[in-house]
Amino acid sequence: MRSGHKARLAAVTGAVLVTGACGSAGGTTSVSARPAALSQAVAATATTAPTAPETPAATGSPAPEATGAATATPVPRVPPQTLRRPKADEPVQVPPPKLSNFTYAFPVQGCRVTYQSQLLVLPKTTIWAAKGCSFVSPVNGVVGEVNVKNRWTASTDRGADREGRFVTVIGDDGVRYLGGHLERVAPGIVPGRRVTAGQILGQVGNSGNARSTASNLYFAISWKTDPSLWWVRRGMVNPWNYLDAWLNGNRTLSPHDEMTAVRNRTGAAPKCTTLCASKPKPKSKPTERPPRPDDKHITVGTLSGG
Repeated sequence: MRSGHKARLAAVTGAVLVTGACGSAGGTTSVSARPAALSQAVAATATTAPTAPETPAATGSPAPEATGAATATPVPRVPPQTLRRPKADEPVQVPPPKLSNFTYAFPVQGCRVTYQSQLLVLPKTTIWAAKGCSFVSPVNGVVGEVNVKNRWTASTDRGADREGRFVTVIGDDGVRYLGGHLERVAPGIVPGRRVTAGQILGQVGNSGNARSTASNLYFAISWKTDPSLWWVRRGMVNPWNYLDAWLNGNRTLSPHDEMTAVRNRTGAAPKCTTLCASKPKPKSKPTERPPRPDDKHITVGTLSGG
């Protein structure tokens, strides 16, 4: 019985050896050579077949979303750089737009001036300047009224005399311009005289009701009227917007349209409504009669006690 068992074992062992021999290139092999061949086959498969990426389910590792770990690529640190500004070109001088066909001049030349851009009782402007500064024509035109005498007195304060010495110009733009409180009127400036913008008409002073103030130019804009309507002459249009433009270089801004609008609204001969009445003339004192011979003369002395 043992001999039969041994025979069967020998047969099985021989079959195993034969199988190993069939897998060998040289015909002889052993059981220990099989693992090396298997390792070479696995290595070859790894270099030729793509490997599927492992998933969290396959590896058992949690997904990045689950762990909250940041996977951002670090940004390389750039050293600060000094930026050089390009050199700018010289500014281009652009002339102001032409707003009318007339060219204007600021009415005081050669001196430092100040004035307020607000209504001062009447639509006019007081231009403060040193005495003797030149009052010039604001625009080309013809001289209108001229007053070379200072007729104003505080006792009467007549409205027609308040500007003292003054000159008006009827501009080619149809607007009347007044310069008052003058120290003197320039020679040759008479009604009807043709003048140009910037031509000297007189010197700044403090005549009229400005005698107790610093020297200044009373400047007003209106339209041509009869001299009896002196309240129109002293100002109907606010002038400071035009003075600002002429002083700052925009010399074509014209008051013609605004003057026309005001005249259409008020009429060419409106009634006086502000500072119209003059003071009444003071009553003269009765003159004393000369003494008569029959008048009694009383001498008032000092009483002395005894």
